[in-house]
Amino acid sequence: MRHALTFRRPVPGAERHADGWTLSWEGTAVMGILNVTPDSFSDGGRHAALDAAVASARAMREAGVLFVDIGGESTRPGAAPVPAHEELDRVLPVIRALSGEGTVLSVDTMKPEVAAAALAAGAHLINDVTGLRDPQMRAVCADAGAPACLMHMQGEPRTMQRDPHYADVVQEVHGYLHVQAREALAAGVPDVILDPGIGFGKTLDHNLALLRALPELTEGPHPVLIGASRKRLIDFIADVPEAQDRDPGSLALHLHAARHGAAIVRAHAAAAHVQALRVQTALNAG
Repeated sequence: MRHALTFRRPVPGAERHADGWTLSWEGTAVMGILNVTPDSFSDGGRHAALDAAVASARAMREAGVLFVDIGGESTRPGAAPVPAHEELDRVLPVIRALSGEGTVLSVDTMKPEVAAAALAAGAHLINDVTGLRDPQMRAVCADAGAPACLMHMQGEPRTMQRDPHYADVVQEVHGYLHVQAREALAAGVPDVILDPGIGFGKTLDHNLALLRALPELTEGPHPVLIGASRKRLIDFIADVPEAQDRDPGSLALHLHAARHGAAIVRAHAAAAHVQALRVQTALNAG
């Protein structure tokens, strides 16, 4: 299956046309996670130094990832907000160091001021866990000609896992994403990616229901991203309490997502995901 994303700004590997640039790819691409935070649930502090962060991003690019997603604020359950200036101090040096090297740079933020500065520094895409609920965030993406990844989250990181409940999780999450997509496009955002938000205000049963219903979401007009990497649902299923030990479960969930039409999977073990997806693609081609 071929996927595409439209930009109104230059993007590495994209094709220029009259209305902007189109980045297209076959099958499921990998978005490598680069957390430049001290407190992310799996790899907090690992990329706090600029040299380590840049080296990790370059290694992911060499391994074959299409996107590198840079985050300066943890969104793990219970995480406290970070001031915008602190988030910018973490992400801007990394963006500037990687800009122009041929990597499509995504920035994981829910603050319009951070998004605007990141795009001005050379980022290409905004990954917003609040799904562009803030009209200012929609305006930032529209003005910069940058697509956005719209994620569903019930509540906020500090409270989202206290007691998540839905009458029909699939209907509500898919409905929310379609509404947010329409509003974003109407506001001038050039394109969107949909993310059902695995682990963000969902129980194990909610997460499994959304993953099983992926064909309903991926048959729509927008690329779909699944980010189940090292999430707690793997512990609930397979008794793996330490996040860094959950890569096998992450691969299983993301290969399922790829088989059911996901355009992108967001992963910590990015190189392993590229390898596994290439093998699955070869098997399917045969």
